[in-house]
Amino acid sequence: MTDLQATPAAPATHAQPSRHGDLPASVEGRALFLDVDGTLLDIADRPEDVLVPPRLLDDLMRLSVRIEGALALVSGRSLARLRQFFPDLPCGLAGLHGAEIAYPNGTHAAVQRSPELQGAIEALSRISAAWPGVEIEDKGGAFAAHYRLAPRFASAVEIEMERLARQLGDQVVVQKGKCVIEIRPAGHDKGTALLGFMSQAPFAGRTPVAVGDDLTDEAMFRVANELGGLSVKVGAPGGTLARGIVSSPDDVRAWIGNVAR
Repeated sequence: MTDLQATPAAPATHAQPSRHGDLPASVEGRALFLDVDGTLLDIADRPEDVLVPPRLLDDLMRLSVRIEGALALVSGRSLARLRQFFPDLPCGLAGLHGAEIAYPNGTHAAVQRSPELQGAIEALSRISAAWPGVEIEDKGGAFAAHYRLAPRFASAVEIEMERLARQLGDQVVVQKGKCVIEIRPAGHDKGTALLGFMSQAPFAGRTPVAVGDDLTDEAMFRVANELGGLSVKVGAPGGTLARGIVSSPDDVRAWIGNVAR
């Protein structure tokens, strides 16, 4: 099944961005759900070139303690990659847009990689040899084609990813992002991940705050809004369900350092 999710359902009205934008001045009584690439970390030309700023892990550690563990990183990255980025961080983790989840209580849930998905990844790897500069990212239960370094192949990448998704059928959806197209498991998104966390301690009973920068974060924004929480987009305002705005990952990191104290 193909679900490009190219635009959110409806735009929202935003205030002008400032240093911490519309991020809350206090995190008391809140549960925080943070995207990683483009939100906590600056986007790199290639996914493997992303860097974690030296102070960020320490600030996240303090933040998690401050809100009694009601912190979750919700990402398109795999759980394994998130653990490499943020070793021993006491928080919830959702990888592959919610298809992999590690809850703070130690329980895990993950969609297994099918033989059909393995065949699709192998087929894409062969085809991409004709697209110099396009990076194929194998995430285990999902895979993505990044064309930031080769935008001239954007149309070819989209056509091929849609074709592979049709072959895989209802077990997958196609997800667009910033210079990337991904095939990921159906039935999971960042909104379902947020709901899963909110049903368990230490998130239950708190007000959710969802922060992200990309189309994949719109599902998380929608659910946070429905639960009476706050949704904040990183980047330019407009074309989003988010009800707040903050300018850049650097501003998000500065906010974390501030509220974690």
